Amino acid sequence: MKGFWAKTVSLAAIVCILFQYNAVLKGRKREDSLARLAAQTEALEHYIQRAQQAAPEESGESGADGIYADGEYEGQAQGFGGEIFLEVKIENGKIADAKITSAEKEDPAYLQMASAMLPAMVKAQSADVDTVTGATFSSEGIQKAAAQALKKAEK
Repeated sequence: MKGFWAKTVSLAAIVCILFQYNAVLKGRKREDSLARLAAQTEALEHYIQRAQQAAPEESGESGADGIYADGEYEGQAQGFGGEIFLEVKIENGKIADAKITSAEKEDPAYLQMASAMLPAMVKAQSADVDTVTGATFSSEGIQKAAAQALKKAEK
């Protein structure tokens, strides 16, 4: 009977150790995820600063010289996880707004990071802006969808 209790106590100790080990692994995984998100946020902030510095300032000119026909134009392209659908609004011959209308299968974190390109596109009046590091495929999908929409808008 003494051997039975010794084995039972040993088994219970092993189970407790495994639970503690699992808790430590979960904590490390959470810390790694937070560190990765912090790095992505920092990269995104750096990208936004670069885009704002590199984009030409709005001149305030009338849209008579714009190269695009007024209206709303759609484009689509493959992102990281699926199709990205984008709409570009043209007013006075210039890009007034760009927004993602659908990206159902796209990874939300990558899509959020890459969507920072949209204001840069409006400011640059072009789809040809830098992609976001850490969300390259989503960025390229947005870039290609915007280029496709702008091609439809050309006069």
